[in-house]
Amino acid sequence: MKEITVISGKGGTGKTSLVASLVSLAQKPVVADCDVDAADLHLVLDPRVKEAHDFSGGKTAEIMPDKCSSCGKCFELCRFGAVIKDENSKPAYVIDHIACEGCGVCSYFCPEKAIAFEAAVNGRWFISDTSYGPMVHAKLGIAEENSGKLVALARDQAKTIAENEGLSYVIVDGPPGIGCPVIASVTGTDYVLIVTEPTLSGEHDLERVMELINYFKIPAFLCINKYDINPGMSDKIEKKARAAGIKIVGRIRYDRAVTDAQIKKIPVAEFTNKPIAFDLKNMWNTLVQEINLVTKGS
Repeated sequence: MKEITVISGKGGTGKTSLVASLVSLAQKPVVADCDVDAADLHLVLDPRVKEAHDFSGGKTAEIMPDKCSSCGKCFELCRFGAVIKDENSKPAYVIDHIACEGCGVCSYFCPEKAIAFEAAVNGRWFISDTSYGPMVHAKLGIAEENSGKLVALARDQAKTIAENEGLSYVIVDGPPGIGCPVIASVTGTDYVLIVTEPTLSGEHDLERVMELINYFKIPAFLCINKYDINPGMSDKIEKKARAAGIKIVGRIRYDRAVTDAQIKKIPVAEFTNKPIAFDLKNMWNTLVQEINLVTKGS
């Protein structure tokens, strides 16, 4: 079983649309949507939910009014400003759950043991079926943190399904950028496919992604989406990638069929016979060939 994580340095590069096509071409992979802050792969793959679970990535404090003596110890100790004082209420203190970092200091030192410290529900995760294979996807709650933990959970579930069902590929739709959820998406993965676009911002953010991948020493490949809107920039980006030891596996042309396919909830590679479909198929075949070469050489 091989895990391929698809990432991009910025949003809007077409990463998720490309992932949907890879899933349709890979012959029953397991797909994991790990862009948990803005999950939208389900809009194309139209999954049928089999299991739904709450996700708890941390704990939160809650003052129990019947036990609180309003001594103010929690207010004194909270370094995050999450304990709010209101002398007109009883008790005189309440917890701001958005500001609470779940450190547990207030609960530990409360002399009355009046602060409950319980697991917080930060989001939900799902195991679903699609027309192309199993899917694990998740949704982080509004203003919730611990996205890295939710990403790790989704990946673990996807790999477990692949192992149990004897499937060859896990394809991960990672988040954009280089932050915590991206690191959680690529740590320990077998291969990374970077999707970029031929713009100045695409070039800049690609450089940041390449630094991240080089740090983790993960075999990486590059696909340039909408390459034909700026061929000169595409050439420049390819040159930089090769210099960093990243192999180019595809150039995908611009085509409005992408939007039409999204509206129909069908991956582009399956939706049309236009040249863009051949671009996607050639990219997948090239990626598989390169992965096999890396595997043989290791």
